[in-house]
Parts: sequence; structure tokens; C-alpha cells
Amino acid sequence: MAIAEIDKYIIERVRERRIEVGYSQAHLSFLVNKANGYIGSHESHKQGKHYTIRMLNELAKVLECSPRDFLPENPL
Repeated sequence: MAIAEIDKYIIERVRERRIEVGYSQAHLSFLVNKANGYIGSHESHKQGKHYTIRMLNELAKVLECSPRDFLPENPL
């Protein structure tokens, strides 16, 4: 299943922020109360997964940023 460019962009911004704060994929999955491979399955793009608005909000809380930080300035 192909993943939309907007979803790729968002996933990459979450990944960059995750690395910036020093969290592993597994640790971030734990912090948002998801299964161990949740973040990894999104970052791999292989399963066509994307984050919901609700999950972006949860990720922003844990990563101490705004959900807007994951979105592009202009439409893709």
C-alpha cells in the first residue's frame, strides 16, 4: 500500500524529533501506550501506516513540542 507524501513528511518529522530527544522507537511506543513495534511500523513505510491527528497530539505531548511541528508549512 502506497503512503501519501503528507504522511511521509509527518512520519519523518516525528522521527527527527524522536531522535533529537534521544528516544528509541520502542521507548516512544511505550510512552504513547502502544505495542513495542508501533513507531517502527510507521517509520518503515512498508505497511502504509500513518498517524492520526489524535496520535500526533499524543506524540507532541511526549516529545514536548507542538503538533504543528510535524506539519509542513505549505500543502504538499
